[in-house]
Amino acid sequence: MPNDSLVEYAVAQCKANAFYDRYERKGESQHQTHYCPGCGHGNVSKMLARAIDDLGIQNRTILISPVGCSVFGYYYFDVGNVQAAHGRAPAVATGVKRSHPDSIVVSYQGDGDLSAIGSAEILHAANRGENITAIFVNNGIYSMTGGQVAPTTLLGQRSTTTPNGRSALNEGYPLRVSELLSTLEAPVYIERVGLGDNKQIAQAARAIRRAVENQVRGLGFSLVEILSPCPTIWKMTPVEAQHWVRDVMERTYPLGVLCDRTKEAIPRPCEEPGPALESIPTLLEISDGAHLVEALPTAASEIDLHIRIAGFGGQGVLLLGEVLAEAGLSAGLEVSWLPSYGPEMRSGTSNCHVRLSRALIDSPMVSAPNVLVAMNEPSLRKFAATVRPGGWILYNGDAIPSDCAQNDVHAFAMPFTQLADELGDARITNMVMLGVLLEMTGSLPQADVDAALRRLVKHARWLALDEQALQRGRELYRGWNEENCPAG
Repeated sequence: MPNDSLVEYAVAQCKANAFYDRYERKGESQHQTHYCPGCGHGNVSKMLARAIDDLGIQNRTILISPVGCSVFGYYYFDVGNVQAAHGRAPAVATGVKRSHPDSIVVSYQGDGDLSAIGSAEILHAANRGENITAIFVNNGIYSMTGGQVAPTTLLGQRSTTTPNGRSALNEGYPLRVSELLSTLEAPVYIERVGLGDNKQIAQAARAIRRAVENQVRGLGFSLVEILSPCPTIWKMTPVEAQHWVRDVMERTYPLGVLCDRTKEAIPRPCEEPGPALESIPTLLEISDGAHLVEALPTAASEIDLHIRIAGFGGQGVLLLGEVLAEAGLSAGLEVSWLPSYGPEMRSGTSNCHVRLSRALIDSPMVSAPNVLVAMNEPSLRKFAATVRPGGWILYNGDAIPSDCAQNDVHAFAMPFTQLADELGDARITNMVMLGVLLEMTGSLPQADVDAALRRLVKHARWLALDEQALQRGRELYRGWNEENCPAG
């Protein structure tokens, strides 16, 4: 019996299977989590992961995480992960659930996200009774962006935008989201829990499991609001923050079940599968619908560029990407341009993703580029290993450092900043590198590039310099190519 108890205890304390074995994040911080000491997100994540394990739904679960501290979910949960724009997680969750009705979709949001910019999305998802589970972490403040007042901030509570404390006359009253949603007819389960002590934490775990289980049973919309400590922004110790949840936050946000219709709820019918692609012209009564099918080629064409551009802020990283995207549009290509915001901004590099293709683009993310434009060494070190075999690294430096060189990746390194300075201004480094890239790939007509540049650069002096820089870059690559890759 003692041995059985020991085994049972060990199993209870092991890492949930729903977590990755190793948390991959920035290379210099592998030993850290994203969350501050005492943050409630760690507890909530463990509760959700344990619920997923207990219900045996890991392979069916899709986590929707938007902007805020919840954005880091994809680093930890070994499930399907979809990132949503600020506040839009319930809307994205609705689309995912309806298109994949057998999946278990969890929207994981903070209070600044859900109760402010996302208030319409959560309200209407709840009112429709969408069969999703919403996890609502309420710490009464905007945490990631520096501590601004949120709709959930308590009266009298200080923030960076309410230094004298929240005033009902100026900022309004704290928004009680759970009470608001519980007045609707469609939600089946809404409960508010806290992380103020061990008893509350145990109840929070039960509530989260129940909310997920409701979705497994097909009952409809469930939401769990969790009062969570934020020691860093509240400027408290972790212990003080936990006590503040229990002794102060609960006065404004009483704990308890606010809505429970699970006993009388009837499981929602599964969504009907969508029509087959070839049937759409007939359904739309389009006599000549061949062009609709032709717009979805199944094979990649000769142009399929996955480009990652990275450097320090101020080096023109985003403009370089914009010129490529605009020129691609003019050339009739499928195009995406995605600047990297949010947590990536904290790493000290600015970067963007560019896709150019004749086929439809499945995702704007470029996690494995076939062209990396690295405008400084930190960017090279950060992204060099992600370049696909056979791809190119275009580097602003005398040579690729030996520990970054790869046998299966081509490299073109030159001191582009120095070359740009010789043309008249070091700030046109990005255009010299763009000229090399254009000549290297041969993917865009010069007329389309020129037109894009004129649309984006309005100042005559800069336009003239940029055009010179592009031409210089093309010449550099042609000279390098003749020297290193002679005909025959």
